[in-house]
Amino acid sequence: MQGDVETYHENGTWKNKVEGNTQASSTHDTKGEAVARGREMAVEHGVEHIIRNMDGTISEKNTYPRSSDPRNIRG
Repeated sequence: MQGDVETYHENGTWKNKVEGNTQASSTHDTKGEAVARGREMAVEHGVEHIIRNMDGTISEKNTYPRSSDPRNIRG
């Protein structure tokens, strides 16, 4: 796995997709389940996890491991 992990809503389902892939890596009934799995994937591969709201706007971005975060801000 090379790219960041994105959690998003599409066609009534929450999904996780790795950047560059054409298909979702996992599908879930709830946002919470999708976020948890997306976080696991991002931690395992040391990439960024982008979490989107139902309307497609970004609600969160988390970099794993934290020491790889290029931003010099807390949170």
